[in-house]
Amino acid sequence: MSDRYLSTLEEVATLRDELSRRGEKLVLTNGVFDVLHVGHVRYLKEAAALGDALVVAINGDASVRELKGPGRPVNSAEDRAEMLCALECVDRVVVFEERRASGVIEAIRPHVYTKGGDYTPDSLIDEEKAILDRLGVEIRILSLVPGKSTSATLAKLAGDSGEKTPRIAILGSGKGSNARAIIEATGDGRLGADVAVVMSDVPGSGILEVAESCGIPALVIDPGTEKGGQLTDAALKEMLDRLKSLGVDLIACAGFMRILRDPLLSAFPGRILNIHPSLLPQYPGLNAVRRALAEGERETGCTVHLVDVGVDTGRILKQARVGIRDGDTEESLTARIHEAEHRIYAEVIAEVLGVG
Repeated sequence: MSDRYLSTLEEVATLRDELSRRGEKLVLTNGVFDVLHVGHVRYLKEAAALGDALVVAINGDASVRELKGPGRPVNSAEDRAEMLCALECVDRVVVFEERRASGVIEAIRPHVYTKGGDYTPDSLIDEEKAILDRLGVEIRILSLVPGKSTSATLAKLAGDSGEKTPRIAILGSGKGSNARAIIEATGDGRLGADVAVVMSDVPGSGILEVAESCGIPALVIDPGTEKGGQLTDAALKEMLDRLKSLGVDLIACAGFMRILRDPLLSAFPGRILNIHPSLLPQYPGLNAVRRALAEGERETGCTVHLVDVGVDTGRILKQARVGIRDGDTEESLTARIHEAEHRIYAEVIAEVLGVG
């Protein structure tokens, strides 16, 4: 990569020290900056006005692929750096290959750190926020230009008129049997849709292996440090960014052991589904099959429902009943429930997408 358009972290740290000695400020922002548009330009000009030198840290190509999925970046890191350096408001550009910008922040120690208005101070990555707070960096959230985004630009370039094959995202934390069933249903044409991505909060989980074996992009989501199954604001922001960049139309939760909330719910109204191994409203939450056996039930089943802010409380779309046999174990009953799940989940997805 050409040194002409790039600075090292050491060079920028030196610049920061020089500015400090003069009582001036270095401003840092970071992002992909893949396809420059007027929203980027206005944002960068506003960021530059907060100090005396603006440094832009951009994700390396491998990092962009991990964040945005296949097909990105459109422009290489070298090309993105050259375009950014052509802007009068940008003083230096650095490239980082890690998933987070934590190392850049630690090395540069900016006076001011900026992010776009789709973030809040609470939705910054926990690790990055902790470093910024420790260093005493001023955090500024800058407004976005409505309607100006990379995804909107790419859609225009593709001539997207709204007539496209629906795209499904599958979220899961476990083995991935329902994910495999959905992928197979897309493969044989039952859904009239494609699986765009499989996401998991568990590195190395079976569902990621299922995706990779089927040639589906598999992404790991860092859930953050919240307790009780909650996702941090930063994790939700990252998920939403990825789903939007992939043009996802419907989300199918398949054993995803995290609670979803806004802004994800409001971004996909009526388009986030979940499959649960009981006849809701009976036995919501964890260990539904075990609880049904312990209560001596003679029948259980599975439920496909919309996801809302509660735990398995969304509107029921379809159920299938499964009888409980004498001598059933949790494993044997779960296996029969899975058979019913694989059947009705694909049926409901097709109906929601307008295929069935």
